[in-house]
Amino acid sequence: MATVQTQTILRDPQLFYWILFPITAVMVLTGVLRHYATVLMQSDPKKQELSAISEQRNLLRGVNLRTNHNQIPLSSFIARKNYLVAAYNRGDFLKDPENKGKPPANPMTDPAGMDQMMNMLKGNMAMMVPQTLIMGWINAFFSGFVIMKLPFPLTLRFKSMLQSGVATRDLDVRWVSSLSWYFLNLFGLRSIFTFILGNENSADQMTQQMQQMNPASGNAMFAPGQDPNKMFLAEAENLEVVGGQHEWVLDGVVDRLLKSRV
Repeated sequence: MATVQTQTILRDPQLFYWILFPITAVMVLTGVLRHYATVLMQSDPKKQELSAISEQRNLLRGVNLRTNHNQIPLSSFIARKNYLVAAYNRGDFLKDPENKGKPPANPMTDPAGMDQMMNMLKGNMAMMVPQTLIMGWINAFFSGFVIMKLPFPLTLRFKSMLQSGVATRDLDVRWVSSLSWYFLNLFGLRSIFTFILGNENSADQMTQQMQQMNPASGNAMFAPGQDPNKMFLAEAENLEVVGGQHEWVLDGVVDRLLKSRV
């Protein structure tokens, strides 16, 4: 009966402690420092006008209705949809109705837009500068090291993710390089940052990037240079498209319940 040979590498066991632990500790400390640096660099939030808050919230009404339209009956959905579509097309919820149809104002001349752009720039700097320094530190001192072996089997698709910086074809996919351990920490420390700093933290750069990519989240819904009227018109078109696909989740629930009990 043939036996499966296990690939072994002669390496210093101290590499596990002198590379893995320092990289993990530096990544955690960098995330904590990034959080507090971001908090200190952010400008004090300015009081928003009631019309600006109404503009944002009324656009969110359309987004929520489109996302959760199956939770209400068809008649209720049609009534809400017709009201919002008509109001969006008329521009009833615009903060500055007199600017309807005009090109958006230059964000460089808007104090609120300048503050928002500066906060985004500070957040990007707090993400990019530490990661650039850490990448240079790892490449200078730990490049090419294989530090650990995973105790479970993996497919070859994980080889490029786990063995960055180690150009070997025959190396078992379970071996992890130092550079790959950095990337694994970059994506996998979210729960630790949440435990240390809470849910609303600025330590996880992946979460910050996703928030910046989602323009309909929070107060950054209308980014500098965007036209609110075009956003309302686009949402009105989205609601019209969804109107032909409505199916209430509780439609016929009594008959379905009775059939399930038979």
